[in-house]
Amino acid sequence: MSAIASGSAAALNGKQQRILSYLRDNAGTKTYFKSRLIGEELDLSAKEVGTNMPAVAEAATGLEIEKWGYSSSTTWKVTG
Repeated sequence: MSAIASGSAAALNGKQQRILSYLRDNAGTKTYFKSRLIGEELDLSAKEVGTNMPAVAEAATGLEIEKWGYSSSTTWKVTG
């Protein structure tokens, strides 16, 4: 269920870049992120966030992103 960061952020599309930037900006103060709440912050749907997270997780150098739970929107554990 986990994805360890190892790719390149340069290969990400615009939505994925925005999600990665949001996670990097907030990972220092939070550990768990709901797709729904990320979407609200970035004007995306929860589905758009969930669809793009695997690519973000692969490219997120310095972050480890793990799918954590599914109740009331997918929750992601972000550490790094």
